[in-house]
Amino acid sequence: MSVKTDFLVIGSGIGGLYCALKLARKGTVALVTKKHKAESNTNYAQGGIASVFDPQDSFEQHIQDTLDASAGLCKLEAVKLVVEEGPEHINELFKIGVPFTTNENGKFDLGREGGHQFHRIVHVKDHTGKDVELNLLNRVKYEKNITIYEDHAAIDLITEHQIFTPGAGRDSSLHCWGAYVLDSNNEQVRRFTAKATIMATGGCGQVYLHTSNPEIATGDGVAMCYRAGAPIANMEFMQFHPTTLFHPDAGSFLISEAVRGFGGRLVHKDGKEFMQKYHPMASLAPRDIVARAIDNEMKKLGTPCVYLDITHKGADDIRNHFPQIYEKCKSFKIDITKEPIPVVPAAHYSCGGVITDINAKTSINGLFACGEVTCTGVHGANRLASNSLLEALVFADRAAKSAIDFIKSKTAAFPRIPHWDDAGTFNSEEWVLISHDKMEIKNLMWDYVGIVRSNLRLERALSRIRLIRQEIENFYRRTKVTDGLVELRNLATVAQLIIQSALLRKESRGLHYTTDYPKKDDENFLKDTIIQQ
Repeated sequence: MSVKTDFLVIGSGIGGLYCALKLARKGTVALVTKKHKAESNTNYAQGGIASVFDPQDSFEQHIQDTLDASAGLCKLEAVKLVVEEGPEHINELFKIGVPFTTNENGKFDLGREGGHQFHRIVHVKDHTGKDVELNLLNRVKYEKNITIYEDHAAIDLITEHQIFTPGAGRDSSLHCWGAYVLDSNNEQVRRFTAKATIMATGGCGQVYLHTSNPEIATGDGVAMCYRAGAPIANMEFMQFHPTTLFHPDAGSFLISEAVRGFGGRLVHKDGKEFMQKYHPMASLAPRDIVARAIDNEMKKLGTPCVYLDITHKGADDIRNHFPQIYEKCKSFKIDITKEPIPVVPAAHYSCGGVITDINAKTSINGLFACGEVTCTGVHGANRLASNSLLEALVFADRAAKSAIDFIKSKTAAFPRIPHWDDAGTFNSEEWVLISHDKMEIKNLMWDYVGIVRSNLRLERALSRIRLIRQEIENFYRRTKVTDGLVELRNLATVAQLIIQSALLRKESRGLHYTTDYPKKDDENFLKDTIIQQ
């Protein structure tokens, strides 16, 4: 029923796996992952990892590009260390076996994306994340100090909230001693105790109706850390990709911006273009403008999607330039050489999360974090393309070093930690409530807290999410836990954090745009939005 380890790592994306490998050199590691080992946001990252390898490029220029994209909210110290420490970790991945694409000289083939002044995207064709994930997994499998626990969903962190006896003396600081984890196969809650815990659970895109994230991206780490008492920052900054495939079975498959670069035009069902109303570059406008325009057209006309039309190009040219997109759409009986692609914006990446310092430490002793679950100061109000995997690598390494130092210096014995108590709960057959509440949250967030916001929409959303969250909490307290209930509880928590953060920021900055405050206000809001339970 119980697991005791030196290090507990929650999450198996690039951050969790890379951190686990580092930790295994100094102690035993329990790696908890709630689904299949390879399922994570990392696995879906098509682009690459931004880093300085071009002799014409420089750390200073990469830092400046990151600061320019952030709309003023980056932390210079965090950006500097990620940029400067990044190349060594990419080289380490290359040595591990990640087959980064190289040129005829054996050097990294460097791509370029929006916001970058130089070619600096190290990649494996158009499936970088998948190859990084698989190679790290292969290395982890052969580490004798690492035990992987698949189909295990972390429920809550173990802190003084669970072990403190009222009336007993203790200091005012919080400590993390591990987590309660649901073994989904056996439907039992296990107690994982650890000298140090690392949160690497990824993002929260599933809080929205349309998202490029996998089904597991339900904001678990942010919700758990918030309930434990850690401060959360900048949850209002959710990055949306403007064009993902609109189909019930497509999982919001990304339709690359290169399709628009190739001549694709955004149109309505009748074939009429609309982007010229929003920007001189029409369908070639910047990502955030395109996303807001599509959102506005859908809301104004009450349509579920718009269309990306490239049929005016030659069929052979389309197939040659976009073979993956062509085959994917064809699998859903959409021939993009003859008919427009139905597209919709989708939640893509969260720039906010659990606050850490530059050494990946949270405010809770013994708890560290890395990757998309965090707010490190690297992304600010808008993420520069391909900086996400870079940040995850650097902070995973920092988290490992900090955790190792922590358990070396820690002398206090473990307190008596109780087993999971589910007395008085029962197995409910009302699981329709879970699916209903989940869809209500996703629709609520999409309609009221999406790409364009307003006070009226946000206030209505907050009023409803408070009721939903209370209903879920009441259901949770009287029912035996399941992975679906754990995820639903976390989605509701994260949804409320996003809404509250958006209401607190009375300006438009970066990824947060509100019609009530359409301009940036540096005098009052050049700061992080912080919420703490």
